Amino acid sequence: MSRQVWKGSTLLNPEPPVLVSCGSPDKPNLITVGWCGTICTQPPMLSISVRPERYSHHLIQESGEFVVNLPTESLVRAVDWCGVKSGRDVDKFAAMHLTAAPAAKVGTVLLAESPVNLECKVRQVIPLGSHDLFLAECVAVDVDESLLNEEGKLCLNKARLIVYSHGDYLALGRRLGTFGYSVRKRKPRRQK
Repeated sequence: MSRQVWKGSTLLNPEPPVLVSCGSPDKPNLITVGWCGTICTQPPMLSISVRPERYSHHLIQESGEFVVNLPTESLVRAVDWCGVKSGRDVDKFAAMHLTAAPAAKVGTVLLAESPVNLECKVRQVIPLGSHDLFLAECVAVDVDESLLNEEGKLCLNKARLIVYSHGDYLALGRRLGTFGYSVRKRKPRRQK
């Protein structure tokens, strides 16, 4: 296999694009964030990276709160649109016909059309260059009950979530395995 060596870049793909809601309940905003990730289990923490010149940056920094809303296939147009329009100029909820609903534990809103919403409180902001990294504790998770099975287990595959990869939005596909399947002992086959 022939390979090329390119200069360093942010080519870690695919990525989960998320719609981050922020701002006051009477004037909420949405921003599409491509750089979002889990950073700690206890306490549950995640990060988002936002350019300081973005309208949402100061809203998040001022309130110290935001909600990460996981987008579905039906929200892909809103994900793209909210990533190229500024909340300084337009009400993104109204323009995309989306619903701002009260969050349970933070003072901003969540996106009602998203089946999973992670309510976050900022613990630290780290300036890194083109983006600031917001490290946040996830203080509540709002889950659409349609994603739960009879035992109450979350079946996230029902949500029809999307990913972003090198300029393309993609639907998540078929399951290839489950956590730990590579080392799990196989059950003996029953003979008939």
